[in-house]
Amino acid sequence: MAMGNGHEGRDDRAVLLVAGLADLAVSTLGSALGTVRGLLRRSDTAQLVEEAEQELVARGRLALDRHAAGPPAHLEVLARHVLARRAGDDG
Repeated sequence: MAMGNGHEGRDDRAVLLVAGLADLAVSTLGSALGTVRGLLRRSDTAQLVEEAEQELVARGRLALDRHAAGPPAHLEVLARHVLARRAGDDG
């Protein structure tokens, strides 16, 4: 790849990054398909599907709880700082 000015170098790097990501995605997809084929041959497939669903639901709850909580209110943070300072001054 030609390394002329800085823009060409960045463009080349971007192309290489995209190609690397695409290769990783294809490789991961191939591995996932092999795993799915193996799972379909098992006798306890229904139980595995149920367990996977339960795990996904639990992960979904955790993700929503983590992102829905939001930061504490600004005045609440200030009040906590004031209380902490007062407690430090009293001690």
